[in-house]
Amino acid sequence: MPRFYFMNRNLWLLALCQGLFLTNNVTFIAINGLVGLALAPVAWMATLPVMGYVVGGALSTSLVARVQGRLGRKTSFQIGLLVAIFSALLGAWGVAEKQFWIVVLATVIAGYYSANGQLYRFAAAELVGVSLREKAVSLVMAGGLIGAIAGPNLAAKSRTLLEVPFSGAYIALAAVALLAMGVMAFIEFPAHQPPKTGAAAGRPMAEIVRQPIFIVACGSAALSFGVMNLLMAATPLAMQVCGLGFDDAAWVLEWHVIGMFAPGFITGNLMQRFGILRIMAVGIGLIFLCIGIALSGVELMQFTLALFLLGVGWNFVFTGSTALSLRAYRPEERDKAQGAINFAVFATTALTSFASGALVTTQGWALLNWGSLVPTVLMAMGLFWYHNFHEKTATAPK
Repeated sequence: MPRFYFMNRNLWLLALCQGLFLTNNVTFIAINGLVGLALAPVAWMATLPVMGYVVGGALSTSLVARVQGRLGRKTSFQIGLLVAIFSALLGAWGVAEKQFWIVVLATVIAGYYSANGQLYRFAAAELVGVSLREKAVSLVMAGGLIGAIAGPNLAAKSRTLLEVPFSGAYIALAAVALLAMGVMAFIEFPAHQPPKTGAAAGRPMAEIVRQPIFIVACGSAALSFGVMNLLMAATPLAMQVCGLGFDDAAWVLEWHVIGMFAPGFITGNLMQRFGILRIMAVGIGLIFLCIGIALSGVELMQFTLALFLLGVGWNFVFTGSTALSLRAYRPEERDKAQGAINFAVFATTALTSFASGALVTTQGWALLNWGSLVPTVLMAMGLFWYHNFHEKTATAPK
């Protein structure tokens, strides 16, 4: 294992924060759809709490970018964790009182934390030299493996912690955010540079987003997250419809998130050895394979294998798109460029969060998987377009 993995304390601590962030996300995924199904006025609204989390993230991206630019990484991340604690406690109260719209509101507010957490991977690149950025991003992404193990188990163990089912899970998430605040306090980020104005602030956003490299990086990040979320958010509901229990759903989600983040220990090395675009192409191929397996049946093994491959495929595409995006903007353009990418991710994920509940409860698991082919084909077409027509002429912005 490369020496820098052992020597960079800040990187390891940030990877731990990523793991705690994903513990929050995985627990939300495991419980929000089921809480929604129990409390929603009509069944197709079941995934509104899931969608609320993503919509909140999308609405927060611009605000988070401004806070990051003004206060720096560390302070902004700590504010996000405070919001996580408040929203988790609000969610616990909403569940205890059986107030569906309070739960939805809590998840929307929690989206501010999500918008911050999505920047951990970008912050990782600032903790190392330029030659190690891909490996740093990959390692911090691998920290999500903690969430793969802790999230489903936390959801399962805390589900009946209090008298009202699932209210204890939200209390547990507040404790997780409090722990993350303690870890974040020990991370030393590079000195914050006050935001610049005029020409010193870099190119206009319209110029940045027109670059082919930005289009492919942003589009791949958004579509890979969208198709992953479309299938993942629907899985607990689909498994319940198919007669499989909550413990089975937690098992499938655990293996899915292992697939999402365990490859992070090697993805950076693979990208440096074989190239970012090749690894992204392999990831798209794995997503196609996932859809094929999901369409082959609805037994526990098919759910488990399909969601595991979906996770690995997502890791290759999403980590690759993050590494690719680092070549699309200058340091002074960081906050607005990263904010635009995360907005695209959240907007796409919000749409798929709503669609997953509406489709799986009205049209079924098979149609949901057929629909997932559309964004997957778009990713493949975008990668082919960039590789064949623009990659050789692309250069890092000066």
